[in-house]
Amino acid sequence: MSGSRVVALGHHQPQRVLTNADLERMVDTNDEWIRQRTGIATRRIADDESVTDMAAAAAAKALAASGLEPSDIGQVIVATCSAIDRCPSIAAQVANRLTIPAAVCFDLNNACAGFCTALATADHTLRAGAARHALVIGAEKMSDLVDWTDRASCILLGDGAGAAVISAADDAEIGPVTWGSDPTRNGAVRLQDAWQPRFAQEGQAVFRWATSELPAVAAQACERAGIATTDLAAIVTHQANLRIIEAMTRKLDLRDDVVIARDVVESGNTSAASVPLALSKMVERGDLPSGRPVLLFAFGGGLSWAGQVVTLP
Repeated sequence: MSGSRVVALGHHQPQRVLTNADLERMVDTNDEWIRQRTGIATRRIADDESVTDMAAAAAAKALAASGLEPSDIGQVIVATCSAIDRCPSIAAQVANRLTIPAAVCFDLNNACAGFCTALATADHTLRAGAARHALVIGAEKMSDLVDWTDRASCILLGDGAGAAVISAADDAEIGPVTWGSDPTRNGAVRLQDAWQPRFAQEGQAVFRWATSELPAVAAQACERAGIATTDLAAIVTHQANLRIIEAMTRKLDLRDDVVIARDVVESGNTSAASVPLALSKMVERGDLPSGRPVLLFAFGGGLSWAGQVVTLP
């Protein structure tokens, strides 16, 4: 096969909603301050669910929607930076729960860029003929990593998962990946303290990096797919911060009717889960036209980035 394509999506979010009003009772903050700086109104918090629970729930929906049998899946990749399980991998646990019998399973940690990195890895696997169908998942329980006394960071993060089933195809409906990192700035977004990790970042440095340098990188993903940014029907970026999303997309040459994912408003920053979570919800609502190019672009800790253009059924 010369390429691969996305055949189905699924997502899962915990039931508990943490509002800005709730945070006002926890730290010195308020709704206006949070919205002005991040655009976030609510986020979901997983009280009794693990990363594996959420990953398996999203994956089960994607697999059911694909029409494939568990035995058809030859690869399972879970992108996560918040899982505490190291062995067996979250991917292996998901395969067990979904009765996927003999797939190669592994977890991938590229922080917020993880899902797009994992999608490219699966695409390469299918192009090479090492599998015909793959399950790619982004799942995070970022609430485990929050310092709930730090008003600068506790307002940002949420929990959830998104998943995609991709299959080998004659036509390449997942475009070439544009990916990389700037390891000289790898401390700008980090999980610190090995035994009780806590999320920390240099917010202004990340904002400047994302809004000044990444629009050109996002445009490269379109160039590699053989299209112009004006051809895009939609953009789904990492849902880090609404101000970053809007500043980035303003610097791209887009049509007025392009659909821009803004799931961060209701879900917060869910790291590696944010792109597939937002994408699945948009497809479920019917926001995206079929057969039109959609740019997926994620960035974060590392500092790393990954993106590709996909065509959805």
